Amino acid sequence: MDTVIYFILIPMVYIAFGVFIFGTIIRLIHIFRQPKNPSTLQIYPEKQPAWLWAIHDTFLFPTIRRHKPMLWVFLMVFHISLVLLLISHIELIADFPALQAIPHEVPIGSGFVGLAAAISVLYFFFRRFKSPVRELSVPEDYLLLILIFLTVLFGAEMDWARTWYDYDEMSVGDYQQYLYGLVTFSPELPDVVTQSGHSFMLVVHIFFANVLLMVFPFTQMMHAFLSLPMNKLRRG
Repeated sequence: MDTVIYFILIPMVYIAFGVFIFGTIIRLIHIFRQPKNPSTLQIYPEKQPAWLWAIHDTFLFPTIRRHKPMLWVFLMVFHISLVLLLISHIELIADFPALQAIPHEVPIGSGFVGLAAAISVLYFFFRRFKSPVRELSVPEDYLLLILIFLTVLFGAEMDWARTWYDYDEMSVGDYQQYLYGLVTFSPELPDVVTQSGHSFMLVVHIFFANVLLMVFPFTQMMHAFLSLPMNKLRRG
């Protein structure tokens, strides 16, 4: 069992990031080498500066807000939660003075950020059982949302256990030691990682995160890299 835990928490992490990086590069090269469309993709009235309006379209989803306000709310909650979770993971790697300018707990949100993200993913999942989204959905859509949900859920459960139920056998410092070792290519597993009840949640969270990273370049999640350029083309 210790060998499985070690593989998931260290070698598999490096493998996952390698697949993610090279897979993303290959996909982007393939996309940008496609023949250019001779016609314009512009569909919006021209407004300047176009890049500023493209950023507006990419991050604020104005069309969705007008036509599907409930979906827009959950999209905003989900993406804001992702940003906060990213910041939380960065703070678990090392101390950054810029992030400490505003006093806050580490990780951010005391479990509520993960809860908000998990609820948003559940909404995205169940709305696919209703027409007309159901007819437009493919198995990959459901599998991808399940994978995201499990990654978020088990990550949040570690924080819920620590902050809501005082289950603090594995401290923030232990997370920092583990993640800092990965980033500096000197990985080590604190004893508490394999000896505490937290180890199950951590291992499962990291496992699903690894799988998510490996499938990322080959799914519709590539829109994370393509949304801004596509919105720029639509703006002219």
